[in-house]
Formats: sequence, C-alpha cells, structure tokens
Amino acid sequence: MSYAGDVTPPEAYAAVTGPDDAVLVDVRTTAEWAYVGVPDLSSAGREVGFVEWSRFPTGAVNDRFVDELRALGLDPGRPVYFLCRSGVRSVAAAEAATAAGLGPAYNVTEGFEGPVGAEGHRDVSGWKQAGLPWRQQ
Repeated sequence: MSYAGDVTPPEAYAAVTGPDDAVLVDVRTTAEWAYVGVPDLSSAGREVGFVEWSRFPTGAVNDRFVDELRALGLDPGRPVYFLCRSGVRSVAAAEAATAAGLGPAYNVTEGFEGPVGAEGHRDVSGWKQAGLPWRQQ
C-alpha cells in the first residue's frame, strides 16, 4: 500500500474531530458538492477541505492537486483523510499526497455515498448512511 491505510467513515470522523489536528479533504467535484451535499464538521469547530481530484465537467485529473492541498495548510506529518463518492478517487488522492510527502494520508472507504446497492441506489453505506453530519452546500 502506498498510503497510510483505509478507514471507515466513522473512524475518519473520529480522527478529524479529535485532538490530532487531522484534516478531512473531500476530493469529489464541484457538481457533487453542490448537488449531493458535503460533510459538515462545524459542530466540532472544524472545516472540510475541498480539492477536486478530477475537474468538472471534463473529468481531467487536477494537475494542481498537491499545490491545492498545500494551500489548505497541509504539511508533512499532519494526518489527512480523503473522501470521494465511493472510495476510489480518494485512494488516488491518498497516494498522490503520500508521494508528495504529505500526510500520513488515509482513504475513507465507502466514501460519501457508498457503492450502488441492489436497488440501484447509493444507500447502503458511506458517510451519509453512517449518520455522520452533512449538509447541502
């Protein structure tokens, strides 16, 4: 594994609201943030970082990804937890951060919405299904 590891949404929430100054970075697209919702850490006095892994609407990988992470105040040694829709783009983000010397970097498995269930809906797992705080943007 080329990053620090995988964690569940509840484990990520505990880490990014805990004492270690860990950061949650949502790497979905601007459209996903606007139409699906975003994690909300305000009750813990924390903010979520938003950096697209791939650009909307083209889907091209964000060539300024690491620069934008650094602009959030990420430094080597500060834990960072990456969240996407279902836990795929966040793996790539964790790998890129690790390669750039940032982190330890973690992937939030299941992502914000989780995988598609038997009924064809994203309602079986993920940040939202775990009952973690979120809001419409």
